[in-house]
Amino acid sequence: MQNSHILLADDDAALLTSLSDYFGRYGFEVDTAANLADMRRLSEEGHYDLLIAEPMMPGQHTAGLLREFAFERRIPVIIHSRASSDIDRILGLEMGAEDYLTKPCNARELLARVNAALRARRRQADTGAMAAAPRDNSWVAFQGWRFDLTTRQLFDPSGGTISLSEGEYQLLRVFVANARQVLNRNQLLDQVYGASSDHYDRAIDVQLCRLRRKLSAGGLMGQTIRTVRNEGYIFVHPVTAGNATN
Repeated sequence: MQNSHILLADDDAALLTSLSDYFGRYGFEVDTAANLADMRRLSEEGHYDLLIAEPMMPGQHTAGLLREFAFERRIPVIIHSRASSDIDRILGLEMGAEDYLTKPCNARELLARVNAALRARRRQADTGAMAAAPRDNSWVAFQGWRFDLTTRQLFDPSGGTISLSEGEYQLLRVFVANARQVLNRNQLLDQVYGASSDHYDRAIDVQLCRLRRKLSAGGLMGQTIRTVRNEGYIFVHPVTAGNATN
């Protein structure tokens, strides 16, 4: 799985450097454009998953280029601008922007908005690519454990019940439905909370930590949900499924 590739366009060199470094720490591949000419050249040379742009850069064709990204190339656009009036925000959204943030903006908030925009655009593709738990299966089993998808109960090999919160249940459901496949945080957020949710990446980390702890406490040894560096997480055990008549 490749990391998301974003283009940052702004005439503030210090801000470009700061945001490029910040997004890079979260696994994004980042290119920067300091003017419209660079923005045009880079957009023609490479493919981008998202654009963050300052529409107030010097030049005559900012609006046209933003519309091209949003409507023709179907690339999510987030406007990050020093223009803060209501009319500026309205015009930005009319140009096709997914979101509009006024400077100065907390980098963590900008990251959250970027992730939300990417999740929204990936939802349809991810839904088609990821296998849902078969509807005629009421339970799955792995390593002697049994996970009842109807009653939402998890049983260890001795028959003891492992209590799961709603978030832990949903997370385990996604993992067993996609066993031995690497899933990234965006996919997990979409499947657990829904693509329209405003949950941050940290929400998945918290649920994952709790789920791992409960599986380990129940006697499941080793790394059941393994972290794959720079890619995501994988449920390592093979899963078998059945229904109430099995």
